[in-house]
Amino acid sequence: MSTDELPEIEIVEGEVLEANGEGSQPSPSPADLGVDLPEDREEAIGVLTAHLAEARSQAENHLDDLRRVAAEFDNFRKRSARDRDLLVASASERVVRAMLPVLDSFDAGLAIEPSTETEQKMLGGMRSTYDQLKDVLGKEGLEPIEAAGARFDPELHEAVTSSGDGDLVVSQELRRGYLLGGRVLRAALVALESE
Repeated sequence: MSTDELPEIEIVEGEVLEANGEGSQPSPSPADLGVDLPEDREEAIGVLTAHLAEARSQAENHLDDLRRVAAEFDNFRKRSARDRDLLVASASERVVRAMLPVLDSFDAGLAIEPSTETEQKMLGGMRSTYDQLKDVLGKEGLEPIEAAGARFDPELHEAVTSSGDGDLVVSQELRRGYLLGGRVLRAALVALESE
């Protein structure tokens, strides 16, 4: 659009009036914007164009800064969530690890054969409590390592005794091992024999 095609405007008390006299939105005067316009129309358009280019450049810089801050905040949010998850997992692991001796005691107690009716009732109560404890710990990601009869895996089993050479299998589980969240929390203590 050439300058000849621009509509005639007139500034009257802070309002921009088009040639037909109808007002649009009130706009600030050039002085309010800190712009000193020359009297010549062509020079005034050049000054306004230069100010517009500078304003656009500043707006782009501010937008880039805003995008950078938004990206940094998103990274911070993700890092905070990761740190929180690690903290929760660490706390959970500490609690579960502290409960392993309790599970061992239950395993030892439940291995006893009851000889009286009272012992059977007591053993039933112990088994119920043990099952509840395993369910709670299972919700935290604890699962037992299956050992008896399994092929020896040094990542899952800690061998105490071994009889024979070659392919070894677990002949006896001496202490149960556990995984927590798919990682070995404690290897199973086992006795080995040849296949």
